[in-house]
Amino acid sequence: MTPWLIPALFSLFSFGLWGLFTKLTITAIDSKSALIFQTIGVVLAGIFVLFSIDFKLATTPKGVSFGVLTGIAYGLGCLFYFIAADKGKISTVVTLTALYPIVTIILSALLLGETIEIKQLFGILLALAAIFLLSA
Repeated sequence: MTPWLIPALFSLFSFGLWGLFTKLTITAIDSKSALIFQTIGVVLAGIFVLFSIDFKLATTPKGVSFGVLTGIAYGLGCLFYFIAADKGKISTVVTLTALYPIVTIILSALLLGETIEIKQLFGILLALAAIFLLSA
């Protein structure tokens, strides 16, 4: 078994719960408050990890900078996700936002020089069609 499979399955399950919990949260409080409470949850998870590594963080200016940018992008993405979940059906919102790898693939090709294979290009086109169909 590949070493990434079990963590990927845990991630899949966690993100599935995240989608459900989003809608449950948004039915009780506004989207901005939901983001704050989700952030508290992320901080709690971070504290757990911090203890598990005995407070020995790897730090380089580049790593810290990109880590913070990752957090900002995640936080903004979550805010807009909560707003969308508040205004739409969670089954549609979570499916549409789960197509974010399209952005990653395109940016990786443009900024990192990674190649997009024909089957990936076909997948992107199908995903774009899905966005159109989901938003119609």
